[in-house]
Amino acid sequence: MIRAATGLDEFADDSSANARVDHSSAGAVHAMQALGKGLGDPIACVVAGHHAGLVDREAELLPRLSVKAPRLAEALKGSPPSALLAATELTRPACVRPGGDEAARRDWELWVRMLFSSLVDADSLDTEAFTDPGAAQLRSDYPGMPELADRLEAHLGRLGTGRTGPVVERRRDVQEGMRHAASRPPGIYTLTVPTGGGKTFASALFALHHARRHGLGRVVIVPPFTSIIEQTAAALRAALGDESIIEHHSALDPDRESRRAALAAENWDAPVIVTTAVQLLESLFARKRSRCRKLHNLARSVIVIDEAQTLPPELLAPVLDVLGALARGYGATIVLSTATQPALALRPGFPGLAIAGELAPDPGRLADALRRVEVSWPSTVAEPEAWPALAGRVAAERSALAIVHRKADARELVAALDALGLAPIHLSGNMCAAHRSQVIAGIKASLREGGPLHVISTQLVEAGVDLDFPVVFRALAGLDSLAQAAGRCNREGSLERGRLEVFLAPTPPPRGAPEAGLQVTREMLATSPDLDLFSPRVHEEF
Repeated sequence: MIRAATGLDEFADDSSANARVDHSSAGAVHAMQALGKGLGDPIACVVAGHHAGLVDREAELLPRLSVKAPRLAEALKGSPPSALLAATELTRPACVRPGGDEAARRDWELWVRMLFSSLVDADSLDTEAFTDPGAAQLRSDYPGMPELADRLEAHLGRLGTGRTGPVVERRRDVQEGMRHAASRPPGIYTLTVPTGGGKTFASALFALHHARRHGLGRVVIVPPFTSIIEQTAAALRAALGDESIIEHHSALDPDRESRRAALAAENWDAPVIVTTAVQLLESLFARKRSRCRKLHNLARSVIVIDEAQTLPPELLAPVLDVLGALARGYGATIVLSTATQPALALRPGFPGLAIAGELAPDPGRLADALRRVEVSWPSTVAEPEAWPALAGRVAAERSALAIVHRKADARELVAALDALGLAPIHLSGNMCAAHRSQVIAGIKASLREGGPLHVISTQLVEAGVDLDFPVVFRALAGLDSLAQAAGRCNREGSLERGRLEVFLAPTPPPRGAPEAGLQVTREMLATSPDLDLFSPRVHEEF
């Protein structure tokens, strides 16, 4: 910009004929000089980093600019005033204020990151329009929120035709609750619906109607794992149309993705994005342009955090802080969707979220109405069950799913069932995503056909994978994991009651949250041996 305006090359990094003109430093120095510290600081940060990424102000940016400032002054000697950048009014969100406490500094940081995202996206789009005019056409012509909401309503109407039963009726109740809740103002909400209650379509129904009502730009749905993201995306594609859904996660095959989808994944400028928590968190905290480019498109969006109990505990404080800031300062609506709602609300000593309310109509009543599984608890003082003994119990069932703590546990139990002459199906993180998807599709087909089936899995099947076994065995673990395991049992309510057999595994769960969850469950069972696994109150206590 400076070079173009003045025709001078004095701001090049060296004196060679092919020297690169350091326009990012030139723009940053001028921003600091022309706009002053209050506005110049954030503008200088984003201009200086718009190629290489944001850097630390004190340790890197200011020393760099102190070296460059005299060279800029020399380069601009004799330049007319019109060559200089004009000071521009820049509106800050109400929550962003200079100085203040640590929370204020974090709000300021997110604002700088938002400015950076806006700049690098605009820079990329401008370059693309010059070098590849056809790409801009591919970025347009998406259906709007009103049309997408109508498409989803039509799809739900087709799905419900001729279907009856308690589970189907409760799903309709939840969907009707979402239509009413959509008129609530933007903010942070929980959506607590038992497994099998139709959270995927319910959350999408709320999000699309809410976005239409309040003029929000997009819906971002965030399942926690790639093992369920394809399932979620497929369900939404069937409802909304292929052209409306953009998947963005590490398991995608680039050769099978359309160019339109690849372009939209760069900046999430599409009506419905289905992505993983990893992609979301990398965008929220990134400093590099490619990862941060999509951040500004989270403003005035509906962000559905699916299976909210899987948010990483070690990162919970910064994650909740930035989600709260998106709602507080940037008009986003956050939905924490799960059957096992974690206690993430603000309370003394816990920097949680300012939750505006619950979207589901009476979660306690829903939990009772969708109670489809009987739970058999082990004694917390009993000896752990050896793998051969557990294999015998699993083999006695015509169809059963057994969920264990670790990949090594799954191998042990599979070997024990092999020794009994069975051929169990194995699922674990040792399988690549494509293989896992193929195996899960085969399991669903076998369940529909009603044949004998024994599946041994790690906990990867617990969050959102639509399996429906009559009996599920689950190693004693945190209550959230046990409730999710129960969601793979009698999911459609075809039996009067399914069975969840909780057993004491010979090995402990992995360290960290799984180990802590098991310990808390043991303590709760010690005082309440008949613990109600499906009570929202019990999960809040957990």
